[in-house]
Amino acid sequence: MSPAGPVISAGVVEAAPAKINLALHVTGRREDGYHLLDSIVTFAEAGDRLTFAAASEDSLSLSGRFGAALAADPKGTGDNLVTKARDLLREALHHRGLDTLPVEITLEKNLPIASGIGGGSADAAATLRGLLRLWNADLPASELAAIALRLGADVPMCLASRPLRASGIGEAITPLPGMPSFAMVLANPLKAVSTPEVFRRLEKKDNPPISSPPPVADREAWVAWLSTLRNDLEAPARALLPEIGRVCDMLAESGGDLVRMSGSGATCFGLYGDYAAAEAAVSHLSRQQSRWYFQATRTIAGETS
Repeated sequence: MSPAGPVISAGVVEAAPAKINLALHVTGRREDGYHLLDSIVTFAEAGDRLTFAAASEDSLSLSGRFGAALAADPKGTGDNLVTKARDLLREALHHRGLDTLPVEITLEKNLPIASGIGGGSADAAATLRGLLRLWNADLPASELAAIALRLGADVPMCLASRPLRASGIGEAITPLPGMPSFAMVLANPLKAVSTPEVFRRLEKKDNPPISSPPPVADREAWVAWLSTLRNDLEAPARALLPEIGRVCDMLAESGGDLVRMSGSGATCFGLYGDYAAAEAAVSHLSRQQSRWYFQATRTIAGETS
């Protein structure tokens, strides 16, 4: 086997931005049980952070606010999405006759785990991006997308990490270059909600798709349009975990002009007029619930060029 390329000796740092479902409509269900979705997705500056460095053997270490919680999970440092992404990418490169050196991965876990903002999927996508950089390797976009989908329905969109519309089970992606950046607060009561149970409790699974987004990057137009949409998973998630309703009420009371749950929960978000207002909201909310997760952030704007 030939080496994939000269390894970057200083290592590689890759961000894993939080994935935010600004709206999510459930539009059907496939015969294999997977639900069909239509979702407006953006990504936040807040997120996890991964570091990759050449090593004598593969390893994964955890740090960050939620590193200990992930380590306590049976899959925390073993067969999780980061190591699966590493192994699938290495296998694909080996099939092309390219050798890959062992890698030391450090995951700084800043996002709550299993919280509806794509933490694990974002980490897997960042692993694919980071290791391709570290190993100085490349794969056709279609092959990389196939690896991402094998890792999970959310991983292809996290691989893009830009505003997009996702349909199918999440793998059909349309960029949304006209989406502006939003000042945002992420909030989570740090209690888990079961995604399978949320979907099981859905009363209607054949909702109409989402309408066309605004053609220009005007914040007020986008907020007005998003306000006409919804997250179909929010009602069953609220029934399972009443704290979600309380989180949304707190965000609205603190000045959020659009408040909604992301994904299957329990993370909720509020959009604010500017970043200073988001920071002030976090300060206020943290005084009310000091043990919950609150994070002021900005979302990544669409690429119009």
